[in-house]
Amino acid sequence: MEKIYPTLEKPGPLFCVESPAGPASFVVFGASGDLAHRKLYPSLFELFCGDLLSRRFYLLGCGRTPLSDEQFRAGIEQALQTESDVKKTQQKKAFLERCFYTAGDYQSDQLYEDLRLRLSRLDEQFDIDGVRLFYMAVPPAVVGTIAERLAEHKLTCPAVSGRLQDVRLVLEKPFGTDTASARELDRVLHRCFQESKIYRLDHYLGKDTVQNILVFRFANSLFEPIWNRNYIDHIQITLAESLGVEHRGGYYDQTGALRDMFQNHMLQMLSLVAMEPPSSLDAEPLRDEKAKVLRSIAPLSADPLHGSVVRAQYGPGEIDGKPVCGYRQEKGIQPDSRTETFVAARVMIDNWRWKGVPFYLRTGKRLPRKLSEIVVYFKSVPHSLFQIAGEENLPVNILRFQIQPKEGTYLRLQAQRPGSKVSPTTLEMTVDYQKIFGFQMPDSYQRLLLDCLLGDQTLFTRHDSIILAWKIVEPVLEYWKSAKEDIFVYPSGTSTIDPAEKLIQKTGHSWNLL
Repeated sequence: MEKIYPTLEKPGPLFCVESPAGPASFVVFGASGDLAHRKLYPSLFELFCGDLLSRRFYLLGCGRTPLSDEQFRAGIEQALQTESDVKKTQQKKAFLERCFYTAGDYQSDQLYEDLRLRLSRLDEQFDIDGVRLFYMAVPPAVVGTIAERLAEHKLTCPAVSGRLQDVRLVLEKPFGTDTASARELDRVLHRCFQESKIYRLDHYLGKDTVQNILVFRFANSLFEPIWNRNYIDHIQITLAESLGVEHRGGYYDQTGALRDMFQNHMLQMLSLVAMEPPSSLDAEPLRDEKAKVLRSIAPLSADPLHGSVVRAQYGPGEIDGKPVCGYRQEKGIQPDSRTETFVAARVMIDNWRWKGVPFYLRTGKRLPRKLSEIVVYFKSVPHSLFQIAGEENLPVNILRFQIQPKEGTYLRLQAQRPGSKVSPTTLEMTVDYQKIFGFQMPDSYQRLLLDCLLGDQTLFTRHDSIILAWKIVEPVLEYWKSAKEDIFVYPSGTSTIDPAEKLIQKTGHSWNLL
């Protein structure tokens, strides 16, 4: 297939201005952990270097590991990649000078008293009268405990330090393990924070290609009129990983792919693709429309004969030519585990726009490569005029949003090949983000952390959507829990998983190649 790249040397006029955050204190629970070092500190540092963080800013880490301020800063310094950038190397010193640490047990009253005193002194030192943001980079089981302790010690109260502050809470998935636990988490959090102050972070929604779906649909009159059942045949959403469970074996064996990826990332992306145009791109109108999509999803079934959801688990195989073990041989996994590492589903949306259009969703580990994409398949032309050229059934038009590893948008269409009287050929118009815009795409955490500091909840999940998503997957979880049949095992590195192939072939479709 031939490719066409845009000839513009630079993108069109820019209409956006990034707003910098005001004075803020950023408190990280789980500050000595892997997530904080891989994602939070590098992202905050990039915002700092881009002048999107106020110089009236500080970071206070809180964890169970005893560390001095100097030891904490040394750990952050190792996480910051600045060797090839002289300017960032200079800014690193200023950033690290704003980093501090307090250790203690999350259940202990003494920790929160120490926090209150430390925050009060740092607020005075950095003249903070803006936002205080508590970030939960901790296991889900302790989120509620920390929120309650913060409230008990008046740390959720804006006036506790004698200064005017807007106190917010940020937490990451999982948001419960089922409907009941999600409701209980909401009950605890809402007792301590208003919903408008709770930011439930899904890092996929911060990725530029995911956000581009909104611009593509609502800023181009070319696409929105055909974004419906009259012109779209089906849509595929894929989140594939080549990695196994790595060091998360104990956690993953209690979770599985349906809870870990499908209930949150995949349903959130589906709602963005399928939503009606909101009245504005403000947080509440947009989140209202996403919730309407979730309410319209037809019930899912895991029945092997007539179901719409299938599961599988990776076995031994090869990835990039190297042998890898199966899921049941991973550290921390039970030898008879039936936890799914792969899920595929046919989702139907019962509303006017999408009636009869299947959405195929799949996610799994130990697949041939890492790939996250949304692929829109348009309907075939009603009558081919090119039978004389041997083209009775022309390939359909496809619009593909690739989210990772390489961000881009691709449109497949038919055109005349030069030189012959009638010779249709398939072309792909490619928009490679890095090639067009000339820089490495920022990590999604940068956008989301800045939105937290600015008070913009547009890209964060609202509590009702969490409950709706759990209600969608809960019947499947209950069926699998009681099912007697063993789980299908696929060799690591394969792109053909038999239950998923049978599922999509029922409607005459096939999966996009991995």
